Amino acid sequence: MRYLPLTDADRRDMLAAIGVGGIDDLFADVPESARLDGLLDLPRHAGELEVERRITAMARQNLAAGAAPFFLGAGAYRHHVPAAVDALIQRGEFLTAYTPYQPEISQGTLQALFEFQTQVALITGMDVANASMYDGSTACAEAVLMAGRVTKRRKALLSGGLHPHYGAVVRTHAQFIDLEVIENPPAAPSRAPHGTAALEERIDEECACVVVQYPDLFGVVRDFTAVAKACHAAGALLVMVVCEPVALGALMAPGDMGTDIVVGEGQGLGVGLNFGGPYLGLFATRDRYVRQMPGRIAGETTDAEGRRGWVLTLSAREQHIRRERATSNICTNSGLCALAFTIHLALLGEDGFARLARLNHAKAVALADRIDAVAGAEVLNGTFFNEFTVRLARPAAAVVEELAARGILAGVPVSRLHPDRADMADLLLVTATETNTPDDADALTGALAEAW
Repeated sequence: MRYLPLTDADRRDMLAAIGVGGIDDLFADVPESARLDGLLDLPRHAGELEVERRITAMARQNLAAGAAPFFLGAGAYRHHVPAAVDALIQRGEFLTAYTPYQPEISQGTLQALFEFQTQVALITGMDVANASMYDGSTACAEAVLMAGRVTKRRKALLSGGLHPHYGAVVRTHAQFIDLEVIENPPAAPSRAPHGTAALEERIDEECACVVVQYPDLFGVVRDFTAVAKACHAAGALLVMVVCEPVALGALMAPGDMGTDIVVGEGQGLGVGLNFGGPYLGLFATRDRYVRQMPGRIAGETTDAEGRRGWVLTLSAREQHIRRERATSNICTNSGLCALAFTIHLALLGEDGFARLARLNHAKAVALADRIDAVAGAEVLNGTFFNEFTVRLARPAAAVVEELAARGILAGVPVSRLHPDRADMADLLLVTATETNTPDDADALTGALAEAW
């Protein structure tokens, strides 16, 4: 009872107060197949050294990204993070910094956020960016809610190329505010030019926004200028999701297409894969919408003596004066991940960022050509950045499992993301970045040639 101070009587009283008969009733919404039957096969108690050995042995069952040829993407990307990034973000003044409510003692934190915002606005081609959000999916949901506030409309149209996890987060938020979410069905890519007519024809005067992904889930790169024009003609906003920030070093900036809100995942710069988090939400928009933008904004100012300084210019969150009228209920930004992003991009510089993007694209083109030459494998994309879709002669999930057993992480089966689409069971998403070597490509193409 040293760590569990409640008595059996306390537990009975609490269960009675909420009207349930036992602890298991609290998990009624969890399917039986997802519940553990009894305890895990672990010793009831052990010393620190013994626990470390046991957990290390369990961890060896995983095939880590850096220990094998790695071609996974689909929203989380492996890039080289310079050692300087970790060295700098672990400095005490950054690692222990908290919300910069008092600018007179938070100048370093505020300046770092200001630099981050500047970088995000520059690479997205937008007017203003906030000081980050939790991750790309929640930033996407917040953009849809923002579009509803701006347009006073209650319908959002999601492209079929949007990552389904992002769509799921949008639906979760929308169900509580009476916002209708319409989803275009996903479609496998083709070598033919990729138009946007199917999306444009569904835009009407009831739409608050249209949400697209750039490049999309299947790696396809589209010009959404026509979609932006169709949105604006109908009084709607265009929300663009960017899951791979390195792509913005080579592709047209979203702002140059007429996008109204750009959101995305910043993990690809400065932040490792980290088994899925913590990650970093990007959010940028036009000046005219800034007061409806969620999160916080660090601004530049001068003090009474004319010296340059930084403050929280806008922070209309529920913790402050806005309460129920707040633009967001997300209570913080991902400050440390935002700092890692800022340091990595600053180390690259504008030219280095563009070179990194070109290198990613070149690696992907070379790999796609090699895969396309393998019998039983066909690259479907006509356009892509560093990720593309391959149709295999067998279900992709089975092939991925077999290659993983051989020490190759071949990609992400589309069936993991769209399990209800039997026609996509043979599709595999493959990503190549600057971290992939010619030996990696040899291993993947050689294994694919033997997979059927």
